[in-house]
Amino acid sequence: MVSRLVALPRPTRHHVAEHERPSRRALSWLQPAKTMRALTAFVLSLGVVVAATGWLYTARPVVKLPGPVTRDALALDELSHRASVPLLLFLAVWAVAAVLLALLARWAGVGRLTAGLLLATAVVGWHYALNGVSILVVRQIPAHQAFHAAAAEQAVALPAVLAGIAGAILGRPRASVGIRSRTALGWLVGSAGVLGLVDALFPEHRTSLITGVDPAHLHGITKALIAPLSVTLIIAGRSLARGNKRAWQIAVVVLAVLLALHIERRFDDGAIVAGIAVVALLSRRSAFTMRGDPSSRPRVLLHAVLLGAGIVVYGLVTLWINRVMADTELTFGFSLEVIGRALAGLSFHGEDHLSGPVADWLPISIFLLGFGSAVFVLVEWLAPWRYRLRHEHGEHELVQSLVTTWGADTLAPFALRADKSYFFSPDRSAFLAYRVAGGVALVAGDPIGPTEDCPQLVRSFLDFAHERGWRVAVLGVSEGSLELYRSLGLRALYHGDEAVVDAATFSLEGRAIRKVRQSVHRVQRAGFVVRVLRSGELDPELRARLEEVAQVWRGTAPERGWVMAMDTLFRAGDDDMVFVVGFDAEGRAQGFLHFGVSKAGSALSLSSMPRLPDVPNGFTEWLICESIEWARAQGIARVSLNFAPFAAVLAPGAKLAPGQRMVAAGLRRLKGWFQLDNLLLFNRKFAPDWQPRFLVYERRRDLPRIGLAALAVEAYLPFQ
Repeated sequence: MVSRLVALPRPTRHHVAEHERPSRRALSWLQPAKTMRALTAFVLSLGVVVAATGWLYTARPVVKLPGPVTRDALALDELSHRASVPLLLFLAVWAVAAVLLALLARWAGVGRLTAGLLLATAVVGWHYALNGVSILVVRQIPAHQAFHAAAAEQAVALPAVLAGIAGAILGRPRASVGIRSRTALGWLVGSAGVLGLVDALFPEHRTSLITGVDPAHLHGITKALIAPLSVTLIIAGRSLARGNKRAWQIAVVVLAVLLALHIERRFDDGAIVAGIAVVALLSRRSAFTMRGDPSSRPRVLLHAVLLGAGIVVYGLVTLWINRVMADTELTFGFSLEVIGRALAGLSFHGEDHLSGPVADWLPISIFLLGFGSAVFVLVEWLAPWRYRLRHEHGEHELVQSLVTTWGADTLAPFALRADKSYFFSPDRSAFLAYRVAGGVALVAGDPIGPTEDCPQLVRSFLDFAHERGWRVAVLGVSEGSLELYRSLGLRALYHGDEAVVDAATFSLEGRAIRKVRQSVHRVQRAGFVVRVLRSGELDPELRARLEEVAQVWRGTAPERGWVMAMDTLFRAGDDDMVFVVGFDAEGRAQGFLHFGVSKAGSALSLSSMPRLPDVPNGFTEWLICESIEWARAQGIARVSLNFAPFAAVLAPGAKLAPGQRMVAAGLRRLKGWFQLDNLLLFNRKFAPDWQPRFLVYERRRDLPRIGLAALAVEAYLPFQ
């Protein structure tokens, strides 16, 4: 019995060969040059910041542009009241300056995120100090009031935003961006959404960045938009952690709009949070490469149109039924105006053009319908790729050939299930069998194919799954494949043990196996006989009888098993499956064992063992003993019986730590549903070799999702 819990660490970096390492002399020359470059870039950047103000002084008398102006853009002209500059000119000058600053940062070797935050901080600090001192001198007010006024100026915020964005876009890219960056940004964006939702629920304490959407500042746009924008950021934040490019685009747009709204209002804490988020998202844009499901576009568009049309129809019908409540003639245009105001949340306190109860509940119901529809469409748009079970022509024959040639693992025959998809290596010499449930790509068993092709096969499958937004887990991994997954940075967790009987050494002699021996003799005395047949040797009448026995045995329960069972008794082309059938004295089949065959591994793998209720006790034990005898006669080395989940923990007399004892007690409480103890005790009767099986996964926080997905595909849950 194997008793272990294995957690595989992520791979360490390979040591660099001595001849590949830079010498200390080279490093000694490199360090001063790097320092000199950084110092030069700093001096030139300071010159660009100071020169930008001079460019504004030079251009203002010459360039006449329409539109709004930026106040206090020229701090030194505060006294003559000529500090304002056309907004377009101000943006153009500082856009050029921001690009120059970003290029200098790149030349100095500064990364995108560092460049964006550093340039934004430096530029805002320069203008804050310059404008604060100018206001202090000109207005003759206390210093804290002067600098507080300077902090709210657009002339302070706009250059900083432009410099930060330019640095995030043009800074030196990192060689690679890990999953931690995506997770951190997802949490940042999601947290901003949560703060906004709190603001929507408790408007008297509105302090987050979402509060820029305020009717007092945005000409009547309702406060009701706070909740939708917050939910949008929360949903986008969840998808950002998966590297979803669509979520990145949505988050950047929403946060950029909120940043612009804050700057239009005043530069405050919300603007700082929004600005940092925008800079971080732009600087880490290479981390968000997961394309959305191309097939989802027409479906999402159709759903959006249908939901929108449904809301409009609902509003039109309701208004027509209650047309006597309107203070004007009910026209199509008037109805659309009422519906539009309700969707925008402008009539939460009642619709002015309606009277009675309908004026109160109709706007709220339309807004809630619109809000719910928008959330539904957004979630669908950002969802992982939809899994489709499809088999190409000739795929099953190829898989069957590979299983026959390379399927040495006892689970290899179960790759032939019809409900498994296949991922092949480029030359189709190796494959993985998988299925997706709940956004988790579950792989069944070890890779099948030449050993040298397996690392690239698994690596390609990880890329394939991540591109579609799926997490990856491998069920039923053998101990021999753990090193392969460890080399790819995956983790493993002990899952249970497979009972495998050595056909050559198995015997019914001895005290330890006397109960099995007694069962065999009891069944034989009752007149039962056994026949071992291949699938192709079964006549139609016997096939029908075996299917009847299986149906009676299963009853109303679904067909369970996915990793270690077949999905059907008979399939065209699967003529090598083995049936060990027990017949009563009248020659009627009363039960059977269904085995898959691993030719490469010289093994039989038990798939199912149905029997009728009135067979004598020990019937299944008798069939297993006959199966082992037949396997020995055929030169088959091993017979794999049931898999016993958590066998090392549930084994009688096992030495367990306190935490493991708690786990064992909890598992035993589930035996009425999963029969964990029963499987273990049944397998122990045959004194098998215990071969540990493992669950391989990517991240610990994925384990709850993986557990639900595994239970779903194994038919222990009513959904998949």
